[in-house]
Amino acid sequence: MTVTALQTGIHPAVDGGLLLEVTNVSIQTDSIVSITFADPSGGPLPSYVPGSHLVVQYGTGVNAYSLTGSGSAPSEYAISVLQVEDGGGGSVAMHRLSVGDRVQVSRPRSAFAPVSTATHHLLVAAGIGITPILSHARAAAERGIPASVIYVHRRGAGAHVADASELLSRGLTELIECTDRGSFQQVLTEKLTTQELGTHLYVCGPDPFMNTVLDQAREHGWSQARLHSEAFGAAELDEGEPFTVNLVRSGIRLDVPAGVSLLETLEKAGKSIPNMCRKGICGECSLSVLRGTPQHRDLYLSDQEKAANTTMMCCVSRSDDPELELDL
Repeated sequence: MTVTALQTGIHPAVDGGLLLEVTNVSIQTDSIVSITFADPSGGPLPSYVPGSHLVVQYGTGVNAYSLTGSGSAPSEYAISVLQVEDGGGGSVAMHRLSVGDRVQVSRPRSAFAPVSTATHHLLVAAGIGITPILSHARAAAERGIPASVIYVHRRGAGAHVADASELLSRGLTELIECTDRGSFQQVLTEKLTTQELGTHLYVCGPDPFMNTVLDQAREHGWSQARLHSEAFGAAELDEGEPFTVNLVRSGIRLDVPAGVSLLETLEKAGKSIPNMCRKGICGECSLSVLRGTPQHRDLYLSDQEKAANTTMMCCVSRSDDPELELDL
């Protein structure tokens, strides 16, 4: 894809982001391509915590892609993208990128960071879910923290297998590949029942896969605090309950019906709210909450930021209370 095509309708910055140049494109599998970005001037890039993602703008849309590096003093950012033919077009646009193209990206953001006090990381991935898991594994190897990777993929269709295998010589405890459901279930059960208390579990893959892993972990006595997951993207959301929003600075009260987003309600009332993805991933539509408890349904805010209940993404999030007050 040409630079002009990628930058059609581009905002000055995504999340105060970066204009980067594609420096390498390589094939991982028949449907997965790895793309490396760097500063066109050759400068260093902001460091990031393992499990972070970039929001990449393609044309007038945006999407989030997990970084595969460790995040330590990076000179480049690398992502891997699964092409989804019937998706929203983002993956097709990414697969058309060529060396020399320039794209606008956010600064790295994470809602899937490793726990610093963990004594062991059990990392479980399915398919393209290997991307944030590889980031975790690389960081663990660099820092000398024991980690085990269970990677489920179709036979001959595993991305980054060589990268994960290379980590075995750098401190990764083990890499277990599973290409059928039976072998994975056997491995998962064994790992869930033999881990020491300080182990934390991280899982990334399709929702049914993650739910299965997390449910089984809970059945085996794992506490919620030791379980961490990363969704592929914004899931299909239910219509939610109606609520009222009080715009304190504007002196306006608005009713937000079920099935209508807060962002749409604000726009219909004449409020211009910066936004791009409308999926809860880019962070552009952030609003300050003065009173009430937001029902956070975004993929942008960290767990700590969500717990603080002082900020919400109005494109997807709603309210747990009948009324919400916003600094707007």
